[in-house]
Amino acid sequence: MLIDDYVAELEDALSGPRGPKRDMVVEARDSLTDTADGLEADGLDRAEAERLAVAEFGQVSEIAAGYQSELTASSGRRLGVLMFVSVPITVAMWSVLWRIYPADDDIWINRPAWYTTVARLLDIVQLATGLYGGLVLFALSRGARWIRRPRVATRSLGVLVWTALPVTAGLGLLLTYGTDAPNTLGFLPGVLANLVTAAMWGMQIYCATRCVRITRVPATDLTR
Repeated sequence: MLIDDYVAELEDALSGPRGPKRDMVVEARDSLTDTADGLEADGLDRAEAERLAVAEFGQVSEIAAGYQSELTASSGRRLGVLMFVSVPITVAMWSVLWRIYPADDDIWINRPAWYTTVARLLDIVQLATGLYGGLVLFALSRGARWIRRPRVATRSLGVLVWTALPVTAGLGLLLTYGTDAPNTLGFLPGVLANLVTAAMWGMQIYCATRCVRITRVPATDLTR
């Protein structure tokens, strides 16, 4: 197998963020090319030098697992950063807006008994999700030396995000429209706040989906 064919097979075997994946593939190609250049300088023809360099580098099935493990950790770190940053931003944004545009006194006075409980539950879900994102980020970066299964951490965060977002959305809608009088912001601040929230959620769903997708590996690979 020549270098171009080997690199193409390696690229097809890997799944993860484009940037890190591209860097890994380029690094593998450069290493193979350097080895082939050295063998060619020793007198081998180019095709034979490339085939020997590929053979020394190892089968794609042998080295792809290590590369994929790092790509999995990279995906988990990206989602961890996103959750650790976006959740506090979203919570702070809504808190500030409600202070600037407070609801009518009648709404607060006549709010149902469950309102405070639901509001606190929403805060807990958001806080827990953001904190878990921070923990996964730490585990897959500074704590990587102790983490033998980046797949587990990455997948758990992806699943948590997919679970928490519908709960968060449902609780938010309940707080907004579950009372006798809708507890909504004015048109302009409400639209802007919802656009920012939708953008944050969209990025979270995209990253969480990728984390779940790339961690669907055969049972024989779960130890990595």
